[in-house]
Amino acid sequence: MKRFALTLLSIAVFMAWGCVKKDPQQIRIGFLVKRPEEFWFQNEWKYAQKCADKYGFTLIKIGTPDGDKVLSAIDNLAALGAQGFVICTPDVRLGPSIKARADFHKMKVMSVDDQWVGPDGKFMEVPYMGISSKSIGRAVGKALVDEFSVRGWSLESTAALAVTFDELNTVKERTDAASEVLVESGFPEERIFRIPEKTIDLPGAFDAANIALSQHPEVAHWLIFSVNDEGVLGAIRAMENRGFTADTVIGIGIGAGAGIREFAKPEITPFFGFCIINPYRHGFETTEMVYNWIKFGRRPPMDTRTPGVIVTRENYKQAFKDLGMGDLIEPQPGQEAF
Repeated sequence: MKRFALTLLSIAVFMAWGCVKKDPQQIRIGFLVKRPEEFWFQNEWKYAQKCADKYGFTLIKIGTPDGDKVLSAIDNLAALGAQGFVICTPDVRLGPSIKARADFHKMKVMSVDDQWVGPDGKFMEVPYMGISSKSIGRAVGKALVDEFSVRGWSLESTAALAVTFDELNTVKERTDAASEVLVESGFPEERIFRIPEKTIDLPGAFDAANIALSQHPEVAHWLIFSVNDEGVLGAIRAMENRGFTADTVIGIGIGAGAGIREFAKPEITPFFGFCIINPYRHGFETTEMVYNWIKFGRRPPMDTRTPGVIVTRENYKQAFKDLGMGDLIEPQPGQEAF
């Protein structure tokens, strides 16, 4: 019975693809993300859908966590009649393969978040929207220095923990820039402990932070920064397990999802603030650019960078409203604080 149901489903999907291809005038755009379970990518999809609703085209959302799924998804988009797509690839080295497959199907393609790397190790000339990683990292570093100064902790009792993921240049720049600001302010470079995480998520950061805590039990106060909110929160959870509190830890993240849920908790945690990066622009504007490219032949800029805004528990709601993202403030189903 189950096999029969799956057969019927396959037939239905095949028929749907056939129907789609019979209407070549209808614009269809794909939006492929590497980790669809993460709130950043869910919000990119959310705003991409708002763009589709505004202009009346069809948006096709597909999760592509590995290279095989990326290439399969591009083929599926072509079968569905899509004329272009936006993608955050799971591996920046897939850029040449993605471009070749898109060209084969005569589809427009734009990269978002992570910039593709060619076989020569250089960034590829493909329309791209990313964040201003260095300026955002420096903003995080400055916010840490400012709050550290307010609290009056001694340099001897304090260390900084950088939870890193240097495999991606766009996130390495964030932690490198934050470290630079700390050193420029007089914080001892040897007191900045860089610990790599295996995965860019809360469990990966939790494991990395536990290593640092075991290596440095003498540290009484911690400054935490990472590549995203999850990196900081994972480290915070590890520190809370060892008795650290909001009075002994200052964590400042980067993102637009997990930080909101942390601030929604009634108790004050060591998560002091975060730098908002804008999923509205990365979802709505990239999709709009591809739409205009398909409909009017307007090729998107080759390199667009979006800035960030530092917020704390006191001012984040107004900041999100000012950025046109007030709808993200209230936790959505499945986005409860953790």
